[in-house]
Amino acid sequence: MHLNTRKTGMLTMFSNIECQKMLLVVMSLSITTWIIFEISQNSTKLWTALNTSISFHSWNTSTKSSCPEMPMNQSKLPTETKLRGEIPKMTTPVKSLTEKELRVREILSKLDGQIPPRPFTHLNTTTSATHSTATILNPRVKYCKGDQLDILVEARDYLRNRKEYGGDFLRARMSSPALKAGASGKVTDFNNGTYLVSFTLFWEGLVSLSVLLIHPSEGVSALWRARNQGYDRIAFKGKFVNGTSQVLTECGLTLNSSNELCKYLYSGGEEVFYCMKPQHMPCEALTHVCTKQQDVSFLTDKEKDLFQKSNIGVEMMKNPKYISVSQCNKSENGRKKCQMGMEIPTPSGYTFRGSWMAAQCKQSLFSSSQISDCLKGKLIYLLGDSTLRQWINYFPKVAKTLKPFDLHGTGLYKKHLLLDAERHTLLEWKKHSHPFITVQLYSVIDDGYIPQEIDRLPGDKDTVIVITLGQHFRPFPMELFIRRAISIQKAIERLFLRSPDTKVIIKTENIREMHLDTEKFGDIHGYIQYLTMKDIFKDLHVGIIDAWDMTIACGSYLLHPPDEVIGNQIAVFLNYIC
Repeated sequence: MHLNTRKTGMLTMFSNIECQKMLLVVMSLSITTWIIFEISQNSTKLWTALNTSISFHSWNTSTKSSCPEMPMNQSKLPTETKLRGEIPKMTTPVKSLTEKELRVREILSKLDGQIPPRPFTHLNTTTSATHSTATILNPRVKYCKGDQLDILVEARDYLRNRKEYGGDFLRARMSSPALKAGASGKVTDFNNGTYLVSFTLFWEGLVSLSVLLIHPSEGVSALWRARNQGYDRIAFKGKFVNGTSQVLTECGLTLNSSNELCKYLYSGGEEVFYCMKPQHMPCEALTHVCTKQQDVSFLTDKEKDLFQKSNIGVEMMKNPKYISVSQCNKSENGRKKCQMGMEIPTPSGYTFRGSWMAAQCKQSLFSSSQISDCLKGKLIYLLGDSTLRQWINYFPKVAKTLKPFDLHGTGLYKKHLLLDAERHTLLEWKKHSHPFITVQLYSVIDDGYIPQEIDRLPGDKDTVIVITLGQHFRPFPMELFIRRAISIQKAIERLFLRSPDTKVIIKTENIREMHLDTEKFGDIHGYIQYLTMKDIFKDLHVGIIDAWDMTIACGSYLLHPPDEVIGNQIAVFLNYIC
């Protein structure tokens, strides 16, 4: 019995040892399973991170304009720690958009929204001036000077169907040829095929009313799309000089070539101009540039039909085309003197007996001696195109003490200088830089973009800068014009920081010939630039000479307006500075 008890104890001990072993095995299996599970989870995270890195790298590569492609080091694989540390860098753009880039994109996006695609299957579905109607609202027997006259325009196509969207390019004008009087009308687009044309009746007498359909909305859309498709409409040639050797090579704002290129950087690299590098000549040997129009079009044959001469600038007004305006004993309220920084209304003024009258302020008339006295001690810099160079030719007619000074340049586009040594007056014209369209060779030796020229001037209360920009930009994508205008705006802001008393005046571009190469030089391009320019400079304390409105009022359909218009521009200029 004692023996059995002993055996029973031994069996119990053996059973306990076996249980402990089994428990250890179970615990080992549990620990192993847990380790495998954790490894599996970490491996999933690792591959997720790796895949995320690859997908963002691919995205960065496909959007080079926002994020430059970064070179990959393939010499050794990154460790897990390195990879985790690098993920935020891969997902964050290497170079964020600048304030200027964001502004350019904002303006382009806004314009794209205002000029949406308008595809059409046949000319018959586009706006017809003949079948559209223009009706005077609330017609009266008697109209008074100072009243507003409104006209409702309802656009219809050639099949007499009402248009359901807007976007037609209309030009409204009222005039009295016998009085040499004229003014533009304000056009409001309701984006549903109807438009409100508003005229301010500035003078008394018999007044003629006109509403022209320059282009239907389908044509505007086609021109906008075509404009932004490339730089190929204008070809540039550069002349390189090395001693007695001269070579002409291809140049441009963009240049696709596998050959060696000369790259000319301006304004801190924001502006670039390229030329094919000639053999055995340095890039510094470039002395002159000229341009040639190319037989390149981005319009379809169907779209080109919209720009036949018979389809441009067609009258929409039927009857009545004339109204009679009386004085009605209305008294004019006192108006402030025209001065810098004033907001410019639409219309900004009118012509009467050939003279320009501002709508929002009172202008003074100056005699020749008063003009010479006003200009005493002033340094006046005219920066822009040949429409501003016309001022150089006209100024000696009103300021007879100003005399030309020969700077030994050649051609129309050399720097022009007028001096009055006795009164210490300087008046200088200098062309804006690329793009400058002319078949004549022009010097680039002392070339400077307008922002550069502004940055070179110290400025003071007797310094005046006049700027114009537009005509030479019409054949190029709108982005080029926007960038240049913003660069000029920033340069003016810098100028005002160092010299707030300097006067800056913006002369807008003017309308030009209606029947020409519309795709390259049509007024729709100028009108978009005109509105963009006004928007970009609206917050600056500058003077505005509204040459666009002025040339519509005068009925001047010329790239270079007649002397009467130039004289009116200079009269506005003098009111700003005298």
